[in-house]
Amino acid sequence: MSIRDIIEGKRQWRAHVARVKALPPDYEIVYKEIQRYFFKVGPVGLSDGSLLTGILDFFEEGVAAGKGVLELIGDDVAAFADDLIKDSPTYAELYQESSSGEPGTAQK
Repeated sequence: MSIRDIIEGKRQWRAHVARVKALPPDYEIVYKEIQRYFFKVGPVGLSDGSLLTGILDFFEEGVAAGKGVLELIGDDVAAFADDLIKDSPTYAELYQESSSGEPGTAQK
């Protein structure tokens, strides 16, 4: 990874954070809770940024449509987050598989 890549990544992240801060307070709170959960769980798709950007796009569309955040995702934020990554392996699962030497032995 070059210095330019690092600088570009920071620029993109700052723009992403600015978009999050522009959301209404209820959307911002829910987004940050989902983000915190994903950072803790570590779904593999998180590293390329598309998962969080997709959620942000979805939330911005909800705001534009005049809907509340819970109208979009339902009352259970955790269930919504889990559903988004249900078919995505986590880094913990990949590590467990690699350390056991047997593919597909990760426990859920």
